[in-house]
Amino acid sequence: MIFRKLSKTAFVAVLTAAIFISAFSVDAGSLNDRIKKGDSIRIGFANEIPWAYPGENNKPLGFVNAYILGVLKTMGYTNIEPVVTEWGGLIPGLKANRFDIITGGMYILNSRCQNIAFSEPMGQVTDAFIVKKGNPEGIKDYKDIVKKGAVLATGAGYNTIEAAKKEGVPADKIMVVPGPTEILAAVKAGRAAAGGMTYFTALNLAEESNDAVEVTDPAALPDWTLNYVGIGFRKTDKDFLKKFNEAQKKYLGTPEMMESVKEYGYTKSQLPGNVKTEWVCNNR
Repeated sequence: MIFRKLSKTAFVAVLTAAIFISAFSVDAGSLNDRIKKGDSIRIGFANEIPWAYPGENNKPLGFVNAYILGVLKTMGYTNIEPVVTEWGGLIPGLKANRFDIITGGMYILNSRCQNIAFSEPMGQVTDAFIVKKGNPEGIKDYKDIVKKGAVLATGAGYNTIEAAKKEGVPADKIMVVPGPTEILAAVKAGRAAAGGMTYFTALNLAEESNDAVEVTDPAALPDWTLNYVGIGFRKTDKDFLKKFNEAQKKYLGTPEMMESVKEYGYTKSQLPGNVKTEWVCNNR
């Protein structure tokens, strides 16, 4: 037994930690309970320009943050607390009650639907690669990466990891780094031939790179890489999610909403249409 190998002091420490974690979980409660107590709604996001990113004093910027602040406001909620983390920590942080909602611009994927609940889609977005200016290796899609034995850089927790493997890219040719800054650095330094990410993120990195990289045509990627963006919730907060979806249905695509996201590049072409989360969870 493992406890027999622990000293008395260590055993007490483990027991105390277990009691603390249990107490914390109970105290965390549902999002509805937190709101009733007057607690803030904690929104979690990473530094993913222009999706969601922190401004001065962690002010929530980006089109997904602007969008969700608008939806919550129509619901009567303005007591919002931003929580910034790395992309790979969003789902674990949500499940661990570090925050209540993921606003980071997360694709609805079957693998993610197993762990969290998503709102109905708020957008549809394609992926793309960044490559060195002029695309010297001629990489347009995942098959080109396979043929050339090239390295693809992408972010921890990104959907492009699954997509690359599905298209036959060997695991040892997928360089997983923390986020966009590191992807750009890998491509510029030649450690990766391409960087995989959302089209919005790729455009932003190309602009930041001072003409060092360019963005490939997203239409060159398979049709199934067209993805739908949702807001993430804990599965235990489905009552709140139901109210959120009702408010979102009235807000999505309104002039007020479109004006709030305009500066970040979100346009009517990104509206999701009539696609439902249940379908997306089963088909992406």
